[in-house]
Amino acid sequence: MKKATHILLLLFVFAVSACRRDLLNPQPQTSVADNSAYSTPARVQAQLLSLYASLKSGNLYGGRYMIDGDIKADNFINELSNLVTGADAWNGNPTNSATAVVNLWQAGYLAINNCNLFLDGMDSLGTKVVGDSLKTNYKAEAKLIRALSYYCLLQYYAQPYTKDNGASKGLPLRLHGIKSAGSSLLARSPVADVYAQIIKDLNDAEAGLPSKYSSAYNNSTRAHTNTVIALKTRVFLSMGKYDSVIAAANRIVSAAAPFISSKGVSLSLQADITKVYGTSATTSENIFSLPMTSTAGDNPGGQNQLAYYFSPTAKNGGVGNGEYSLNAKGIIADPGWKSTDKRRSFILVGGGKNWLVKYTAPSPYTDYPPVIRYSEVLLSLAEARTRTTNSVDAQAVALLNAVRNRSDPATTFTAASFAAPADLLTAILQERNIEFLGEGLRNNDLVRLLMTIPGKGSAPAYGPGDRGYIWPISSTELSLNTLCTDN
Repeated sequence: MKKATHILLLLFVFAVSACRRDLLNPQPQTSVADNSAYSTPARVQAQLLSLYASLKSGNLYGGRYMIDGDIKADNFINELSNLVTGADAWNGNPTNSATAVVNLWQAGYLAINNCNLFLDGMDSLGTKVVGDSLKTNYKAEAKLIRALSYYCLLQYYAQPYTKDNGASKGLPLRLHGIKSAGSSLLARSPVADVYAQIIKDLNDAEAGLPSKYSSAYNNSTRAHTNTVIALKTRVFLSMGKYDSVIAAANRIVSAAAPFISSKGVSLSLQADITKVYGTSATTSENIFSLPMTSTAGDNPGGQNQLAYYFSPTAKNGGVGNGEYSLNAKGIIADPGWKSTDKRRSFILVGGGKNWLVKYTAPSPYTDYPPVIRYSEVLLSLAEARTRTTNSVDAQAVALLNAVRNRSDPATTFTAASFAAPADLLTAILQERNIEFLGEGLRNNDLVRLLMTIPGKGSAPAYGPGDRGYIWPISSTELSLNTLCTDN
C-alpha cells in the first residue's frame, strides 16, 4: 500500500440523521486526534458512516471492483486499448504496477484499515460515548465492511479456495489499525485463514446488527442481519461449501415459490427487473446497494463509473465513454436468452456494436452499484442444492424458474428439461451469467469453479495456472512490505 494508507486517522463531519443518503459519504472537514474524534455520538456515527464511503470508493465497490469482474471475463470487448481503464486486465496480462492491480489493492486495504481504526477506537474510546447498544451495532457494521473488503481482494489476488482447500497464499491479514509508517510488515496468510476471518467477521456482524431499520433506504444501504446472511451465501459458494450455502440461504428463502424472507427485512424478487437499478435502487430485492449523489466526492469520480465503461457515447445513444462493448460471441449469443426477455432491454445497438445500458445515469454517474441482490441468493441456493443432492432437484428448478420467469414468463423449466444434474447446473450458471451481466460476478464464478476464462476478441483464453488467472500483488505493497511475496 502507499504510505498515505499507513498514516491514517479517520476523518469526520457532524451527522444529524442516520437515514440521509449523503451521510454514507460524509465529507471530511479536518483530521482530529482520537480523543476528539470519539468525543460525541455525532462524531462516532459520522466515522461509522464514513466506512461505507470507503467501500463505495470508485476503485472498490463504487465501480472498478465490479467492472474488473466483467472485463476480466468473457462478455465484453475492449474498444479503446486504454491501460488506465483496464485494457491489460481485459487482455489477461496486467503487471504488478498496472492501474487496476495497484488501485484495487490500495482501495481494499484502505477500507480495511479504516474499519480497523474504527474498531480500535470504539474499544478504547467510543463505547462510553454511544453506549453498549450502538457500540454493538456500529462494530458489527464495521466488521461486515471489513469482511466484504477482504472477500473482494481474495477474488483477484489469491488462488480460489476450491483449488486446494485454501492452502495457497492469500493476503496479509491486517486486523488492527495502522497509523504510522513502518507498521505494515506482514506476510501473506493462507487463503483458508483469510476466509476464516471473513466468516468470523460475518458471524460477529450478524450477532450485533439490527434485524431491520425504519426506512427502505437504510434497509438497502446499511447492513442488517439479512445482509450478512445473504453475503454468507456468496462467501460459502466461493469456497465450494455447498451445505453451508443451503443452511444460510434457507434462513432467508422460503421453501416454495413465491420465494421471500419471513424474518427481518422483507426480501423478494421485484416483478420488474428494470426497477432494481438506477439512482434510487432500494427495493426489496436490493439487499445491499451503495448510494451515489451528484455532490462532489459522493460518486465514483474519475474513470471508475459503471456507465462510463459499459454505456456507449452519446453519438451511439449512450451516456458513457464506450470503453467496452458486448462480446457478440458471449452470453448475448445464447439462443435460450429470448429476444422477449426483459433483460434484453439492457442491450443497446449503437454504431454497429452491442452495449450494456443497465446503468443509465449520465455524468457524474450516480447509479447505485448493486452489491448483492435477492436473485443471487436464489440462484446460489439452486446451485448448492443441485450439487449436494446430485440430482435434478425440484426446488433448484423452482428457484431457477423464479429468476427466469420474472423477465421471461414464456419460459418455464421442468425436471424433464434436464437430462442430468450437470445440465441443470449448466442452466443455473448460464442464468447467473445473464442475470448479473455488468454486476461483477462473472470472474468470481469462473475462478471459483476453476474454469478457463474464454478468449474474446484479441484476448486469449487462459486457465488456472496461467498468467493473469489471478493478478500479481500490487507493486506498492511489495515495495513497502518486504515480508509479502508475489504470486
